[in-house]
Amino acid sequence: MSRQAGARRGGSGGLGGPQGFNATASLVAAAVAVILGFFILRDINNDSDNGGGSAAPDTTLVTDTTMAGATTTTPSGPTTGFKVQVVNAAGVSGAAGDMTVALQGLGFIVQPALTKSDATPKQTVTKVYYFSGSEAAAASVAASLGNVETAPMPDPVPSETGNIGEASVMVLLGTDLAGKPLPGQVPAAADTTVPPVAETTTTTG
Repeated sequence: MSRQAGARRGGSGGLGGPQGFNATASLVAAAVAVILGFFILRDINNDSDNGGGSAAPDTTLVTDTTMAGATTTTPSGPTTGFKVQVVNAAGVSGAAGDMTVALQGLGFIVQPALTKSDATPKQTVTKVYYFSGSEAAAASVAASLGNVETAPMPDPVPSETGNIGEASVMVLLGTDLAGKPLPGQVPAAADTTVPPVAETTTTTG
């Protein structure tokens, strides 16, 4: 009887060893699974926060600060060392005065405007006349007027006074340029301001 009881106790102890090891391994595996699940869920949440949608677009307002006013071109030839006389042969009141101011704005030395003589017919085409030796000066003025024709000064001079004072170049203003801005110029009343343009930049995560 003693040996049988001892055998039964020995057999029970042998079975208990492996069962205890299996239980411990199961607990460890469960703990590892929980920990891994936690880290996986955390990474998913972070990805959702950072890349789940597009960020709000960044909008930059771009404006053009160009002011209203006349823009001018620089004459390619000389503007000083001689004087210019504008004679109104267009029959448009104030046109010669306007051109005088416009040429002065380009750097030319221009005398007060005159009107054509009574014997001079109304002109439809503007021409630049010059005295001998002022060909280059006349060419510079003509270029500023859009490359109008140049010619030697007629005799008598077709101005109301019969002369052009100290000037050596005369602009006989016709209806083609009367009351109009010089080529390459924008009228002073024109508003060249460009409306603001929104530039949109979209940033994605």
